[in-house]
Amino acid sequence: MVPFFGYDNLYRKLAEVEIATLQVLGELNIIPSEEMAKLTPELIKKIMEIPTTEVDRIEKEITKHDVRAWVRKAQQIINGELGRWVHIPLTSYDALDTGRMLQFRDAYYYALRQSLYEVVLALANLVEKYADQIQIGRTHGQHALPITVGFWLATILHRIIYNWQQMDICTRAFVGKISGAVGAHNAQVGLNFTDPNKRESFEVLVLKKLNLKPAKISTQILPPEPLAYFLFSSAMLSATLGQFGRDGRNLMKTEIAEVAEAFEENQVGSSTMAHKRNPINFEGLEGGWIRTKNELGKLLDNLISEHQRDLVGSSPIRDYPIIVINLQKQLDTLLKKKNNVSFLERITINRDNCQINFEKSSSFILAEPLYIALQMAGYNKDAHEFVNRQLVPMAKEKNICLIEALEELCTEDVDLRTVKNKIPTEVLKLLHHPEQYTGDAREKALEIASYARQMAQKLMKKRD
Repeated sequence: MVPFFGYDNLYRKLAEVEIATLQVLGELNIIPSEEMAKLTPELIKKIMEIPTTEVDRIEKEITKHDVRAWVRKAQQIINGELGRWVHIPLTSYDALDTGRMLQFRDAYYYALRQSLYEVVLALANLVEKYADQIQIGRTHGQHALPITVGFWLATILHRIIYNWQQMDICTRAFVGKISGAVGAHNAQVGLNFTDPNKRESFEVLVLKKLNLKPAKISTQILPPEPLAYFLFSSAMLSATLGQFGRDGRNLMKTEIAEVAEAFEENQVGSSTMAHKRNPINFEGLEGGWIRTKNELGKLLDNLISEHQRDLVGSSPIRDYPIIVINLQKQLDTLLKKKNNVSFLERITINRDNCQINFEKSSSFILAEPLYIALQMAGYNKDAHEFVNRQLVPMAKEKNICLIEALEELCTEDVDLRTVKNKIPTEVLKLLHHPEQYTGDAREKALEIASYARQMAQKLMKKRD
């Protein structure tokens, strides 16, 4: 993220907007050609490299205005007739808002996107590896129905892909503005900043150089929605990684121990309890979401401004990069390498503990198919109530499974036996094998892994 949001790089994209504007002024012959000849690649490089530190110094000591501070420094570097054209006919937020769009676009295309690709492929491998591994599903913190480890991971993987798609869509919807102090192109219209052939507006010509389309309409600032939707989708992705962190740290609990982070050679789990193996990475993933969530309030507050613009939103908007930086940090956690193997690839699944935890409830978890089978076979009362009030207590008391409890009751209850005998043989067999009651968990896991790979390839190829 340093090339885009590193402190002394913060004005690089503003500089791109200003340079594009100078170039269009030259192309329209508003700036004489002899002056434009001075805008050499070497000079452009110097303008692009104006550090934030220097802009801040000029702002504090002289201008008390950030953009005019940058303009002053750029004019010093240009040092000639061409310098007087810097920032004409722009207002501050033509350069700042448009430059901000370029910052976030590049952060997505050149950092987040590659990291997401690597995470998706690594996670898809895990999904496939554990597509068959039995795991007890949990709802409300209680044992529910059996799934597979691959299915659990696939639910995370699909959310990652979905939110990545939304980020990509939002990025490609980014717009810019070169519309002046209230958005009505006053200077451009009033002072005739136009293409002599009347083909395209000054705004369009500048933004074309930056590969952006203009907002349909703007005020002194861009409409907040395009960037807000991108940042919201980034936050949604952060939440997905937080979900993975929440699940992972719960499954690492001593009494569950189905998942383990790699414990590195010189790692320490506690300052005093030497036996500890804490889920620091999973906890960091969840903590990253908490940090991001609390940045969203600034984004929401900035959806409104006073009339064509006020200065209230100027400082909160400078914190927007925190959202994508937090997201990148979460992705970096998943991709952190040891001996060229990422954290994701070093996560281990304890198959024995998955089986042990499953067996703790295996005698009772088939209450669902049993009550449905009874109802379908003609049980004329509430089968759910029957299983809940009679079979479950009986099975727990005698330490037998539910179907065995039913079979025992059938020896004395003719009507119940008649209903039980109407249950298909394959269903009765299933009721004796809870490990087989995993639905399409395996198939769904493999389907999502394949889909995720395909989408990741497409998203890496897409670029406007």
